Amino acid sequence: MATTHGGMMDEVYRTQRHFYDLTRKYYLLGRDKLIAELDPPEGGNVLEIGCGTGRNLVAVGRRYPGVRLYGVDISSEMLVSARKSIARAGMGERAVLAEGDAADFDAAALFGQAQFDRVFISYALSMIPDWQGALEQAARCVAPGGRLDIVDFGQQEALPGLWRRGLFAWLAKFHVAPRAELGSALARLADATGSEDHCRSLYRGYAIMGGILRG
Repeated sequence: MATTHGGMMDEVYRTQRHFYDLTRKYYLLGRDKLIAELDPPEGGNVLEIGCGTGRNLVAVGRRYPGVRLYGVDISSEMLVSARKSIARAGMGERAVLAEGDAADFDAAALFGQAQFDRVFISYALSMIPDWQGALEQAARCVAPGGRLDIVDFGQQEALPGLWRRGLFAWLAKFHVAPRAELGSALARLADATGSEDHCRSLYRGYAIMGGILRG
């Protein structure tokens, strides 16, 4: 499944990666809010699962100049763009990127460490077939006292039904499926890991933001 999904993502993004950031800034809402609230410890480390073009990691690096940056993505095509973006930002010495399946990767083998102060997933769970497996994998990567933070498409609950149906139909063309059970999945994950969960709706349900705090 990982190889099949990775190949599909490469097909989707082989061309799109060149203009992905230019177009997505208009509708991937909440990404910068997540980054502003990330607040990693000075000298700490941050892992993005589904790092795509590296746009978010560069933003994290600029906002928190003392942290180390790590990113994993299943698409080799997206990682080409990510490495270029990070190099252009002058962050090559601070960042390590690797190819891997969000639901099944070995952080210690890829990065030389198994856990991180902050782990985040931005608009990727809605594209990952085994998204609950990816949540569990992400939680395993959170160091004691650390956090997992997520932002993704919400259920559009306070927006017109016509908007919701149109958006979901359009997203489906790109293999994107907003996860209606994200909040309950986070609650179960928190119970299983002895963590605290949080979840809130943004922009009238357009986006959802949540995560867990490890004890």
